[in-house]
Amino acid sequence: MDDALLAVERRPDRVIARLNRPHKRNAIDREMIDALHALCAELEAEPRILILTGAGEDFAAGADITQLRARRAEDAHRGINANAFIRIRELPMPVIAALDGYALGGGAELAYAADIRIATPRLKIGNPEPTLGIIAAAGATWRLREIVGEGLASEMLLTGRALGADEARAAGLVSSVHQPDELMSAAHAIADRIAAADPLAIQHTKTALRAGRDTHPVIDGELQAELFESPEKMRRMTQFLERTGRP
Repeated sequence: MDDALLAVERRPDRVIARLNRPHKRNAIDREMIDALHALCAELEAEPRILILTGAGEDFAAGADITQLRARRAEDAHRGINANAFIRIRELPMPVIAALDGYALGGGAELAYAADIRIATPRLKIGNPEPTLGIIAAAGATWRLREIVGEGLASEMLLTGRALGADEARAAGLVSSVHQPDELMSAAHAIADRIAAADPLAIQHTKTALRAGRDTHPVIDGELQAELFESPEKMRRMTQFLERTGRP
């Protein structure tokens, strides 16, 4: 699938999806959104970890401006990009965004939808939408605030300020920074740690993390109740006790 707008590599425990329009700095167009929806359908049916990255030296420099310019009010109401990014955020297993170069506009909003974000020192991430006469309507106005806090999110969204890698790490927008040739190895190392855990426990942890504050602690108890009855919990805990020599 090297020529596809979304180049996908499938492994038993993970999928690596590469935004693949390097000649356009991986600008996100409608066809790429359709490909993301198709990938989400696959991962909803067969949950696996998803690693998102970009071809070339950028994650995604934004949405495709030519297509955006042609969109009208009815397109805004359809939430073309927003609905795709919501679906990515709600995938059963974690999503890791490996960010290099530009992650701007729609590219930033796609990154915000991930559970874990890592980057290279070349990262520039932010939302310049108001300079183009629109708002960041595919998740930035609520997700960015949840990630970095209202003050910094307001500054970024109202001024178009983009953060570099060190600023993004200090703000908690990315969790670690790696050299470009080490970025994917770092993403796979994170995926390896997730894959070593019980998949159902990971899925339930993600469900609890996404749940509203008013649902806790009830939802935690419900999810834990299911896990307490699972054979995998018994197997893993018995194995731990045997390994540590405990009764």
